[in-house]
Order: sequence, then structure tokens, then C-alpha cells
Amino acid sequence: MLESITSCLHADYGIKVAALEPLSLGADVEAALYKAETADKKRYFIKVKTNSTSIAVTRLLQDAGLQNVILPIKNRHGEDFQKVENRSLVVYPFIEGEDGFSRPLRDEQWIALGKALRQVHEVAVPIELRNQIREEAYSNKWRKLVEQYLEIDSHPDAIASRLAQFMKKHKSAIRAVIDHANELADGLTPVPSEFVLCHSDIHGGNILIGKDDALYIVDWDEPIMAPKERDLMFIGGGVANVWNKPQEEEFFYKGYGPVEVNKRLLAYYRHERIVEDVAIYCRELFSASGTAGDREVMLQHFVAMFEPNGVVDIANKTYAQGC
Repeated sequence: MLESITSCLHADYGIKVAALEPLSLGADVEAALYKAETADKKRYFIKVKTNSTSIAVTRLLQDAGLQNVILPIKNRHGEDFQKVENRSLVVYPFIEGEDGFSRPLRDEQWIALGKALRQVHEVAVPIELRNQIREEAYSNKWRKLVEQYLEIDSHPDAIASRLAQFMKKHKSAIRAVIDHANELADGLTPVPSEFVLCHSDIHGGNILIGKDDALYIVDWDEPIMAPKERDLMFIGGGVANVWNKPQEEEFFYKGYGPVEVNKRLLAYYRHERIVEDVAIYCRELFSASGTAGDREVMLQHFVAMFEPNGVVDIANKTYAQGC
């Protein structure tokens, strides 16, 4: 793959690569990420993935006036991506900066994020593009998977065994999250007329703050048409134990503007996100795939969800407010 990427960059983008470095960013197993550097130190961010819907979404958003997205560099043929080994290779400018997990947002950046997300939620999505974007269905897929993982009693290695022990210790808390999600989902039905374009994963890791303090929303690979609460649940939701301070929400909503937030939906999405994360962590850790170092980090992320003022704590408080 590395040789194919290097050849494509040279032939289709006029980029002669001196170094191509794989990047371990995010949890998307469907995308491969790289930093390419030329001999004269120009840098590019390369993403190789299976679909290109995200490009159409970011083009739509910039055309609507949103400046907080990063557009791909066009190839020699004027196209946004190039096919390589049946996948889409996309080239972006490499922006030096930090994500929202590493660097707390300042008050004015929270306001800027609020304004940006309001623009996202108010954009008119053409029917051709809307047909390519998934719609909220309130599926119980992840809840069923976690129920199965709670019953696993054989473990391939020590890390998986530690995960199982932690889950056994916190079994009642995990079941409560599932029960709350089931209860909150009851009666929710897809209403496309109320759906807006949502990023779907707008936590701190998908906010890039450049060296010039400019704020960008990145990773548009999983957009969804859903209630606005699908995105708003991250603000104050405590993913990775950040974004959990009341003053951060206050400044965000100064930028977002007047809005009536459905507390039941907010609670549902916060619980459902936890369930999904538990299922994904279990899938990876119980399968013993990946390096020991990566799996140890994943286990620590799993444990952190149950810390005071972590996502489970915050979700339970939201449930109490919404029910």
C-alpha cells in the first residue's frame, strides 16, 4: 500500500514524497492515515478510505459559508480524490496543531464551535447527497452486543481478563446504562422532517486547533441525518473526561444561539454512545487484536468511562434530568 500511495501522489498530485509516515489517530478501522513529506519539507495529510461522502459534505458546508472545515487538495484531473487499490485516497493540507483532548478550548473558541455547529445543523442538504447519508433509526444493535459481552467467561490473554474482571465489578452500572438506553429509546421513532445534518462524533478528538488558534471540525466520515441532540450530547458529555465543565457549555451555547434541547434525546444519545464504546472496546480487547501497548491504552480508556464526572456519571445525571 505504501508504494501505491507514493506512486499515486507523484503521478496524480505532483507530490514527490521523501517520507511517508503512518499515523495512529482516531478509532476508524476503515481508514488509513499518513503524513507525507517532500524533500523541501512540505507536508500533507493523507487519508485512504472506502467512501467519499465526507468530501461532498465538507464541500457543501464550505459553500454554505462554514470556514471551520478542511477541504481536500484536488488532483491533476480536478477531482477531490484518487482511486488506489479500490479505495479513495484523499490529500489534505497538513495543519500543525493540537486536538481538543490535548488542548482545552478557550472561551472564544467555545463560542466559535457553537456558531460552527449551528451552521452545520441549519445547512440545507440536497436530496442527492441526503440519500447517501445514513439516517437515525434508534437501533438496539450495540445494546444487544454488550449484553453478549457481559456473559463472556473465556479470555485470550491478561488484558482481556482484566477487562472481564472490571466489567464483572461494574456489571450493575453497565446494565443500568443499557436499561436506561432501552427505556429512553422506547417511543422514539425516526422523524426525517426533524432531522438535521450531524457530524455524529464531535468530541474533543475531532476538533483541531491550529497554531494560529483557528478551529477546525475534522473527520466527517460518518455524518448522519438525526435530531440536533445527536451532536449536542457531546457538549458537556465528558468523552475522554474532557468537555465536562458547566462554563464550557455556557460559552458554546452563546455561540450556538437560542435552542430548546430535548433532554430525553440528550440522555438517550449519551447512554447509547457509552454502550457503543463498550461494545467496540470489548470487540477489540476480547479478540486480542492489535499491539499490547495499543490494547493497554484502550483498556485505560474503558476504565476512565466509569470515573467520577466521566461519561457514565454525566449520562446518569442527564437521565435524572430528562425522565
